[in-house]
This record gives sequence, structure tokens and C-alpha cells, in this order.
Amino acid sequence: MYLHKTPRIVQDWFPNFTWRRETQTKDLYVTFDDGPIPELTPWVLDQLEQFQARATFFVVGNNIENNQDIFQQILAGGHSVGNHTYNHLNGRRHSFDEYYDNVMKCQELLPSGSTLFRPPYGRMTSRQSRALLDSYEIIMWDVLSADFDQKLQPEKCLQKSIANSAPGSIIVFHDNVKASDRLKYALPRFLEHFASLDYTFKAL
Repeated sequence: MYLHKTPRIVQDWFPNFTWRRETQTKDLYVTFDDGPIPELTPWVLDQLEQFQARATFFVVGNNIENNQDIFQQILAGGHSVGNHTYNHLNGRRHSFDEYYDNVMKCQELLPSGSTLFRPPYGRMTSRQSRALLDSYEIIMWDVLSADFDQKLQPEKCLQKSIANSAPGSIIVFHDNVKASDRLKYALPRFLEHFASLDYTFKAL
């Protein structure tokens, strides 16, 4: 089960995590999890460029190593990158040491000074999060596109993403193959909709 909009009470339960950015202007923070991959990430970059949009990519270390040229395209496009572990680990299913070491393995592949982290599936233990908060800003989200849900109609993915986004929202999309049909429908229409309302798409 998932919610397209993260309830305020959940955000208040975990105040040390970043769920959205406070802003007085029409800014949105579009993020992508799981890449870079050749099947989708270059297409995503093309869509972003059409709208002069900057975004944040939470990258998997193993995918960086396999697709270094695409990773460099992300950086060259003025986008920011964050750590999404080396092997896309669910923190609740791995020991503290295994999880922490996996995060550090991914960190070695990121530009120096990169301090953003998003846990895969949004899941980790209290001990893992406390340790990571010493060095990272843990970025969650207040809008989940649910493009990963293969039972969700692309139109519904777009509708829910638009309806739940507001100034300062952090929105999650996925540049992975499972999300492809919904992402390819929703992302350009999402960008076009908010660009027409004079929103600015910023990197975290």
C-alpha cells in the first residue's frame, strides 16, 4: 500500500527528514530514483531540458558504474545527484553494517560534497537513519507519482501527481524500466502543466 500524498502527521513524526521545501515562490522539486539506465535516463534528461527544468537524481551505485557516460550527462545538465545505496537495499532487511557499507560504496562514486540521501523504498531502521543524519540530508517526499505501480493507469499517475503537488513539493518519479509506461506518459505532461502555470523546477 502507498499514498500519493504523504500525510502531514507522518512528516511531523519524522521531522529530521526533508519532505518538502518551504518556499514563498512557485517552485517544485522533481526527483528520480533508481537510475541511471540507458533505457530511460537519457529520455528523462531530454524532457527536462525542453522545459529548462532542473531535477535531482537519486542514483544507484551499481548503475553509475555500468552507465558512467549517462551519469556524466546528468551532472552536465546542471542536475543534482543523491545517494540511493549501491545495490538499492531495503534497510529493514539488512544489518546496520551491511546497509551502511553499501551507502558508503555508492558515495565513493558521487561528486565530492554530495550530501543528499534517499533510502530505497523509503525504508530504513532508526539506527541506520541516525547514523546517516550525521553526514546526509535525508530526502523523502510529499508527492509519490506511483509510476512504479504497473496496475496504475498512466492517466491516473498524472492526475494524482498534479493534484497533490504544491509550491515546495518534492515529487518522486523513477527512471527504471518497471515505471516506463507511466513515466513516459506522465512526466512530459506534468512538466507542461506546471510550466504553463509559471512554476520553476529546481534541483535540491
